[in-house]
Amino acid sequence: QVQLEESGGGLVQAGGSLRLSCAASGRSFSSYAMGWFRQAPGKEREFAAAISTGGGFTYCADSVKGRCTISRDNAKNTVYLQMNSLKPEDTAVYYCAATTQSSRSARRPIEYDYWGQGTQVTVSS
Repeated sequence: QVQLEESGGGLVQAGGSLRLSCAASGRSFSSYAMGWFRQAPGKEREFAAAISTGGGFTYCADSVKGRCTISRDNAKNTVYLQMNSLKPEDTAVYYCAATTQSSRSARRPIEYDYWGQGTQVTVSS
C-alpha cells in the first residue's frame, strides 16, 4: 500500500508555471507507475500525465502536451508534474495516483489504485 500527498498548487497568472509534487509513503513506491489527473468543477476527472516505474517512459495528454513534464525521483519517493504556459482552462484540482498497471496504457481513473487528496491549481486570466 502507498499513501500519496500532493503539494505545489496555488494561484498563478496565465502564462506562468507550476511544479506539483507528490510524495509517497509506504513501501515499494518504485514498483508503481504514477499518473496525474485533474478535475475542474462540474467536470469528470481527466487524465493528464503518466510515468513508468523507472521513469523511462512518460506521456502527457493532448490537452497538456507541449506544456507538461512528468518526472519522478524514486530515491525521494516523489513524482513531479511541471506545467508551463498555464491557461485559465488548466484550473482544476490536481491529483496524483499510483497504479500496478502499465503507464503505457493506464489512462482511466479506475485503473489507478491509490490517490492523493489533491492540490488546487487556479490560473487567472
